Amino acid sequence: MRPNVLRELSIIWSLFHTLVLFVLLYRSRFSNRKTFVLTILTMFPVIGVNIWGLIYFGPAQMGRIFLLTCTLPSIIFYYYMSVDRRARFLFTFCFSDTMAYWVIVITNLTEFYFGDGRCILMFLGRLILFPLIEWWAYKVLRRPYLELQSSVNKGWGVFSGMSAVYYLLLAIMANYPSLITDRPQEMPAFLLILVLMPLNYATIFTAMYRQLLLYRKEKSETVLREVNQQMQAQLENQKRIYRMKHDMRAHTITLSGLLSQDKVDEARTYLEKLISTQKVYEERFCANPYLNAVLSRYVMKFEELGISFRLDIRTGEEKLPHMELCQIISNGLENACNCVSQLETDSDREVSIQMQYHKNWLVIRMKNRCQKGLRVEKGEIPKTDQFGREHGFGLQTIQEAAKSLGGDMFCYTENGFFVLDIMVRGGVIQYVWSNAEKANFHRIFVHMHYG
Repeated sequence: MRPNVLRELSIIWSLFHTLVLFVLLYRSRFSNRKTFVLTILTMFPVIGVNIWGLIYFGPAQMGRIFLLTCTLPSIIFYYYMSVDRRARFLFTFCFSDTMAYWVIVITNLTEFYFGDGRCILMFLGRLILFPLIEWWAYKVLRRPYLELQSSVNKGWGVFSGMSAVYYLLLAIMANYPSLITDRPQEMPAFLLILVLMPLNYATIFTAMYRQLLLYRKEKSETVLREVNQQMQAQLENQKRIYRMKHDMRAHTITLSGLLSQDKVDEARTYLEKLISTQKVYEERFCANPYLNAVLSRYVMKFEELGISFRLDIRTGEEKLPHMELCQIISNGLENACNCVSQLETDSDREVSIQMQYHKNWLVIRMKNRCQKGLRVEKGEIPKTDQFGREHGFGLQTIQEAAKSLGGDMFCYTENGFFVLDIMVRGGVIQYVWSNAEKANFHRIFVHMHYG
């Protein structure tokens, strides 16, 4: 066996597992099959070229151009494949590459100082360490990390910058102006950098995990608040019914007395007033009792605040996912209430909700007057500002609820109104939208003649 066979095998092993480590942590925007095929067709040739260069030119020469021959093509390809862009993608890429490079450097140093020149320690070290890191990434890191990418919006820029700088520092110091093993006077500083790497990422992931816990807490509080609102609405309805039953006895006595005195006209007038009063309490806005309770609550709330509220609900006895739809409607109307209540002129306080079926879609549009300075483009979600009471608080919950029902949400401002459009698949859960359906989202609302 040639002395460098194990080195060549360990290099192939390292490049392959660098690819595996990144695949475990990133989210592809394509199907699993397409992702697998594109990765094989693109990354295997890149790995092959680098292996050939390492064999032909040697590790010292290839180490100087590794950023150009492997890192740059990889980052371009995976940026195209990844659903996460900008800082989130950069952090994932730098983290996986830095972890792999850290193992490569550690095993190189182990072989140089403790090996016998046959690369046995290097090969065994990489053979063991890479699967261990991948096991840890899959079992421990993958699930919370994917949740972080989908839920945490802030902090990625700083973390990705730290990771990129650390990766460049490690790569440059290990190879420039020559291999670090040829510069023993710089070895102590290099070893401190190697020790700093796990501490650096431990700090980053601790901060991110705290953000994740905060996100989970806010999400739980939102769900509990919505459930509480629904329960309050049902409790208010029960109280009204109780009062109606309690008052009915007095009304019956009054009518009986009027009729016993042959005061038929007075009894008729009293009965008409009673009927008109009962209609206010017994009004049904839709057939679904859960949605009706939420709508009833906001009808009363808007009346108390002097807000004009217009409803156009065109759903029948269909079985609806009331939990998600109550989340959507209560959050949307709460946002509208918070925004409209800030307007100075009572005549500008206007809110409307429209709901109906369009082919296989249940479509909902909520509109309200908004501040003149508020500008939201289609496809943009305003930043959450609970204390400023602008739109944005609860929109993420609405979008998550819509997506869980196979739909999506868009919001924008138009002619002094804030418009919130929601579409969900009728009776279909976890439906994945095609690009054509997403493109037709707003067109469907136009065809329905929504104002």
